[in-house]
Amino acid sequence: MASLSLRNIKKAYGNNAPVIEGLNLEVGKGEFVVFVGPSGCGKSTLLRMIAGLEDITGGDLLIEGERANELHPSERGIAMVFQSYALYPHMTVGENMGFALRLSGMDKRAIKEAVGRAAEVLRITHLLDRKPAALSGGQRQRVAIGRAIVRQPKVFLFDEPLSNLDASLRVQMRIELARLHRELGTTMVYVTHDQVEAMTLGDRIAVFNAGKLEQVGPPIQLYREPRSTFVAGFLGSPKMNFLDVETAGAVAGNLQLKLGGNQSLDFGRTPVGTLPSQLTLGIRPEHVRVVPAAAGLQARVDMVENLGDTQLVHTALAGSEASFSIRMAPDAISPRVGDVVGIHIDSANALLFDRTGRALELA
Repeated sequence: MASLSLRNIKKAYGNNAPVIEGLNLEVGKGEFVVFVGPSGCGKSTLLRMIAGLEDITGGDLLIEGERANELHPSERGIAMVFQSYALYPHMTVGENMGFALRLSGMDKRAIKEAVGRAAEVLRITHLLDRKPAALSGGQRQRVAIGRAIVRQPKVFLFDEPLSNLDASLRVQMRIELARLHRELGTTMVYVTHDQVEAMTLGDRIAVFNAGKLEQVGPPIQLYREPRSTFVAGFLGSPKMNFLDVETAGAVAGNLQLKLGGNQSLDFGRTPVGTLPSQLTLGIRPEHVRVVPAAAGLQARVDMVENLGDTQLVHTALAGSEASFSIRMAPDAISPRVGDVVGIHIDSANALLFDRTGRALELA
């Protein structure tokens, strides 16, 4: 295993605007770090730069403390698993997994042993004599991972490896990848646009936005303490509710917030430092309750989703028409579409952001 250091990394194509500009990130030995963000945010480009498949325009890439900017991909001690399986159809599973070792000149007996060990780890020993056409999508992805394992790399790179699988297979493969990391202990960097994969797999998550790192940290920390509306809105399903509010003074030290439609909210907490007059309130659906209309913020019910293990109530807040989601217990009596209900916000779990999208520190 090896550590990775990305220091002031930059990437630009010709005279165009930089795709990645001044990015800094440390990945420790044996760590599982997930790059997550929307399409076009630069996460896959950065992964390919680490692998040596893209040139680095500026900055330094260090692998185990040694500069690797100009090293050939084969000299970096890195193995990459792509979104497409890229298996040779005329070769068996065993031949596909051992192909890179054969090219390196390793003798047949050593190749067979290496392939056998990797197959045991991935639980595909019984598939070694099959051709890729006879495998399911999940089995093919295991073979692609096995092809990387046999090389015994210092770092594994995964570029959206589960996006071609159906929902049930993605869940199973997430479990397999987590087990694989525990057993191998190798440094892993994983790219995905799926925030569920990021939350369940990563020791840390790096959230990308337009070529920049918005925030890096453990999954729960990013979920509970996002530093921006972008991170808060990207992690979590359904996403965090956002309301534009104005400050309306304080009563007994409790901040009062004014919403649309002459509605107001006793926030109960006060931001540290200078308080802007224009704010954005953020609250996750699980921290909101439906109450009688006269006992909370008034909203109209637009849709109710019964998902079996939970109910999601989608509303429009009176006076602003802002979309507002509420998570309810599966056995709770849900309101009907068109009803006017009250919304109670748990201020202890709410967040405030300025209008640039940056989170405010709350007392």
